[in-house]
Amino acid sequence: MLELYAQPYNINATGYYFDTADRFDEKAGNCFDAYGMKVEEFEIQFIDGDAINAELFRAWGVHQANVHQFLEAANGLDEHEKLALIAMARCGYTIDGHINTGDVVLHYCNDLKELAMQFIEDGLYGEFPESLSHYIDYDAIARDLGMEYKELSVGGQTVIYRCP
Repeated sequence: MLELYAQPYNINATGYYFDTADRFDEKAGNCFDAYGMKVEEFEIQFIDGDAINAELFRAWGVHQANVHQFLEAANGLDEHEKLALIAMARCGYTIDGHINTGDVVLHYCNDLKELAMQFIEDGLYGEFPESLSHYIDYDAIARDLGMEYKELSVGGQTVIYRCP
């Protein structure tokens, strides 16, 4: 359940809760201040929802002009796409409703050491004989990977990503 609040910038008006774009529009159309003037500007606040939608809300920089796109994304995207959008925002990209997460590769690992082990296992650094596997310094590789890769933890899910 996703719940947002539209707080009027007009101190003589009362805001309202909403969970869909239609409810936002309907209630915005019927929002008047104490003097009968129509309220036109709102601050959008995140009230309730799961951790990934809360983080997506922050990453998106939700405001009155983009709340429709955010609600569409929050209700329509899967967890992988949401994590990719959050990673893109942390890389400095602006999320503006044009969703293209193809440039972000997410690695579902708990930490950089696990990613280093996965890269070795996948042969990213070439083939190593089994007899040498005990001599590989995964911590050093993880430190090196930390120069390019970042960790993102949201709602108990950790992913490693690199900014494109």
